[in-house]
Amino acid sequence: MVRQRILSGIQPTGNLHLGNYLGAIRNWIDLQQEYDAFLFMADLHAITVPHDPRRLAADTYKVAATYIACGIDPARATIFVQSHLSAHAELAWLFNCLTPLNWLERMIQFKEKAVKQGENVSIGLLDYPVLQAADILLYEPDLVPVGEDQKQHLELTRDIANRLNFQYGSQESPLLKVPEPLIREAGARVMSLSDGTRKMSKSDPSEQSRIDLSDPPEVIIKKIKRAKTDQERGLWFDDPARPECHNLLNLYMLLSQQSKAAVAAECASMGWGQFKPRLGEAMVTALAPIQTRLAELMGDRTYLEGILRQGREKAASVANVTLTRVKDALGYSRPL
Repeated sequence: MVRQRILSGIQPTGNLHLGNYLGAIRNWIDLQQEYDAFLFMADLHAITVPHDPRRLAADTYKVAATYIACGIDPARATIFVQSHLSAHAELAWLFNCLTPLNWLERMIQFKEKAVKQGENVSIGLLDYPVLQAADILLYEPDLVPVGEDQKQHLELTRDIANRLNFQYGSQESPLLKVPEPLIREAGARVMSLSDGTRKMSKSDPSEQSRIDLSDPPEVIIKKIKRAKTDQERGLWFDDPARPECHNLLNLYMLLSQQSKAAVAAECASMGWGQFKPRLGEAMVTALAPIQTRLAELMGDRTYLEGILRQGREKAASVANVTLTRVKDALGYSRPL
């Protein structure tokens, strides 16, 4: 029986953090058992904002190592680097020529990031949802694991696929598979330690806002101790007036692998002075095996290169077929 395919990726900028792990990677670990998983490092996306070229390659390998350290199995999942396959950029250009500009101008994340960059905003920042569509549609996934904040980008991907299918395909033989979103509630949005209304992010200038997966225990404990809270006695979920309380309880629930009901009962009468050490301990315990395995992998570059070479070859065998099909439909000649 052929398994359905999923596809996802993370930009290799800076250290991956707890939000990346709980919101995405831990989800992939479960999904790789049931699906044909294609997981990549989105390094072409990494330069849509100012970046350090001295770190890009090293960070890309570290993200690959982090995937494996967290539990992604290279024997089950295809792990590859986006820029190692030219099909991503080539298909993105073809999509650019067929995507209306106003579809991109309505993207919420572009508006938010453009405000931060001011006059330095690049065409790439406006256009990266088209590259993202190429990333996805090249591999014909059935499902794409996304957070709530990425649903708009997946809708654009679906719009592009439907547009090409209508213009260049047929109802009986569509040109591109139109993927569906796969969203999980628990862990889908891990929020900042500094502001419970904002998502935990690598781009936040404050290190205090996030827990990096490579943070040593003493740093984790200090960050949790300083995490923003309130003056209420007793802790409970789902109170809009207490976003930090909900976020920290949610982290404790996910890391201690308890049910929501069990955590609610355990913490109902606690104060922050009693709860934060428990959360810090749960976090240190959960991340310890990941950090140990990550250190081992980062010391074995040959192994990582072999995994990425194998992943590139498998990814190319799928991506190049899709790219050729699209180019044929658009009327391009094949190389002689």
